[in-house]
Amino acid sequence: MRELVKIGAEIADCRACPRLVKWREAVAEAPPKRYAGQSYWARPVPAFGDPQARIVVVGLAPAANGANRTGRMFTGDRSGDWLYAAMYRAGLANQPESVATGDGLELNDAWVTAVVRCAPPDNKPTPAERDACVGYLAREFALLPRARAIVALGSFAWDGALRALAANGTSTPRPKPKFGHGAEATIGELTMIGSYHVSQQNTFTGRLTEPMLDAVFARALEVAGAR
Repeated sequence: MRELVKIGAEIADCRACPRLVKWREAVAEAPPKRYAGQSYWARPVPAFGDPQARIVVVGLAPAANGANRTGRMFTGDRSGDWLYAAMYRAGLANQPESVATGDGLELNDAWVTAVVRCAPPDNKPTPAERDACVGYLAREFALLPRARAIVALGSFAWDGALRALAANGTSTPRPKPKFGHGAEATIGELTMIGSYHVSQQNTFTGRLTEPMLDAVFARALEVAGAR
């Protein structure tokens, strides 16, 4: 736990990517009207959850007016509404929503993280920004020894998780496993399961439905032996 806290502190102080630093701070200085007057975190966002987790949820990056505002992964935006509601239904969270740090949310047997820790313009980090940040994810993986399932939210998270595992020396399958909703890849002791991202682009259009997301978490619980 101490080492995970240390990594979180390092992440929060990081200024390695000038474009992302500029963007995250610019959003905080000129927020949309619905968040006017609120204090923004406007820093890289550490991971969150249970250090004894057997399920690791990996996202793309913080949302500009979500975690970049609240300082906690998938907190304060519609993507988080979907994610934590599903995790609650799966028994991995103690409440179905997360609106702000200090709202009482606790995760059980789950760790929520991302490939990139700063909010990127248009939700599109560059390859260089990904590579500058993925080492944090690799270090987290190494410090979660009970982890058995990875839920990758979107193709970027799928690819980033594979890169992080490879950085730790974990042998990954060849050819590279392809992302898809419900796709699975066995990597050492881990099973990675793909899910469409919980973004509004997917949830509003019906590309991702609650039953589809619930099925992913049911499978993660099954392979992790968490229930």
